[in-house]
Amino acid sequence: MADSKKPTLVIVPGGWHAPSTYSKLTAALEAAGYEVRIPALLSVSNSRPPTADLNTDTEVVKDFVTELVNEGHNIVVILHSYSGQVGSNALTGLGVEERSKAGKVGGVAHLVYMCASASLEGVSMIDKVKEFGHMELMPLAFDFAEDGSGVVAAPKVTMIGEGVPEEEAEAYINTFLRWNGKCMYQPISRAAWREIPLSYIYTTNDMTIPLVYQKSMVEAIEKEGCHVDTYELQTGHCPNLTATDGVVDIIKKVIAKVQA
Repeated sequence: MADSKKPTLVIVPGGWHAPSTYSKLTAALEAAGYEVRIPALLSVSNSRPPTADLNTDTEVVKDFVTELVNEGHNIVVILHSYSGQVGSNALTGLGVEERSKAGKVGGVAHLVYMCASASLEGVSMIDKVKEFGHMELMPLAFDFAEDGSGVVAAPKVTMIGEGVPEEEAEAYINTFLRWNGKCMYQPISRAAWREIPLSYIYTTNDMTIPLVYQKSMVEAIEKEGCHVDTYELQTGHCPNLTATDGVVDIIKKVIAKVQA
């Protein structure tokens, strides 16, 4: 990024998460002087049966970010959980370097995978579960209906963990919507991290995307020849809620590197 202007931050929600679910992180980032935008994923709704999936979410995020970069925004995209699949799929061709080669201003300067799925092409989220032999744990973690929509079975335990008062945890969970669990079985076809610099935030106490999954994904990306800056938070799967200040500090460090 050539100038000193702060980039726009785009947070792409994870499964079950609505834009409002990120209100605490959004407020903290805005207090630090950043502009924050959040698209709503169509697979995250209370539709029965679900009417959208990974492909639909990909188009939503692609269109959302394309509009911003065409307006000249330089963007850092924060991808949480499932949205790592969406962002990887959606953001190819939108990087600052790719757009500059085409004589265009604006672009995605950096991807931040926050305990997010960071897969190679042709890989789904469920492939990682199978790789580690954890398929029998799926019914314990998630409650999926016959129509494919589902909820988190014990969100205070598997999603949040320790670190916030009971009332705050309840308010967070109350923003959740049903998600199309079929998205977990859909592989990505593109990997934007091949074109756009990336960082990964490890969450060491994560019970939804365990640390061993996270590290294996980063290792796989680095084997493809892409460097990954890594950071670590001692928290569960929702650091936006349970380690907000830590996330903000990491984003500041990422942006300092982007602007250097």
